[in-house]
Amino acid sequence: MTTPAATTARQAEEAPDRATTPARHGPRRLDRLRDRRVSGWLFLLPLVALNVFVVLVPSAFSVWYSFTDWTGISSKAHFIGLANYRNLFHDPEFVQGLVHNILWTLFFLVVPMAMGLFGAYALSRIRRFRLLFRTLYFIPYIVASVVNASIWRSILDPQHGVGNLLGINPLGDPQLALWSVEFVNNWAWWGFLVVVFLAAMQGVDPSLYEAATMDGAGATRQFFAVTLPAIRPTFAFLGLMTIIWSFLAFDYVYVLTQGGPAGSTDLLSTVAYRNAFSNLQAGYASATGIVMALISGVVVTAYLVIRKTRKWET
Repeated sequence: MTTPAATTARQAEEAPDRATTPARHGPRRLDRLRDRRVSGWLFLLPLVALNVFVVLVPSAFSVWYSFTDWTGISSKAHFIGLANYRNLFHDPEFVQGLVHNILWTLFFLVVPMAMGLFGAYALSRIRRFRLLFRTLYFIPYIVASVVNASIWRSILDPQHGVGNLLGINPLGDPQLALWSVEFVNNWAWWGFLVVVFLAAMQGVDPSLYEAATMDGAGATRQFFAVTLPAIRPTFAFLGLMTIIWSFLAFDYVYVLTQGGPAGSTDLLSTVAYRNAFSNLQAGYASATGIVMALISGVVVTAYLVIRKTRKWET
């Protein structure tokens, strides 16, 4: 029989051993944790090096060249301070391209987003052929933009295409050209929005719809009271990406019109391209690119601030 005194003595003897156990295993755990961190950085190192080489270094050069008169082919670049930036807002081509970019952004924030929401909600209400429709909507997005633009240029041809049937020149009329290019780009873009919105809608708790149905809410009421609030983070993120990509739009405009006729479809990207490779004003074009990057940075910052204040979850 073990007396209380003996038990207390044995516990006192074992206490030092238990106290030293964490000390023995502590360094090992720290070593394992350190090894994991080192291994993680080793795996990330090639990607970080690639991003530094492909993104950071060219960006730094672009910032430097935006303060010079570099032609793009000469090895010499003379520092001219803020002259390029001062000249931008007195340049009719730059101002026109900025206005067109704003109109382009507003169009893609309204028309494709509305079409994507409606298409996704319509698909979420059906049970048959959902995969088929989702695939059909997504196909134009995965086809190369040059191929899409070339096909639509033939379709809109004023002599042998739709333009001939309607008696108009969609890509040659300054009043119609920008809207025609936006239509073609939207044809390839809105299917992507449908797929993303549909994925977000499928994650909405079905019990919310059941409760709304019990309260007598119809499909329209459920869309505005249940679906939209539930997918708000996705909606806001796609709105952010739409703004950024709108200011980077280039391929469809260049293939279809190259900024014409008479600059009616010029965007900041086509203006920068023409200044860099046709007018040999690479420093001036770099300033245009920096302004585009600053606009995108302001948009991203505003999104992050709103997301933090509203406590949106992604």
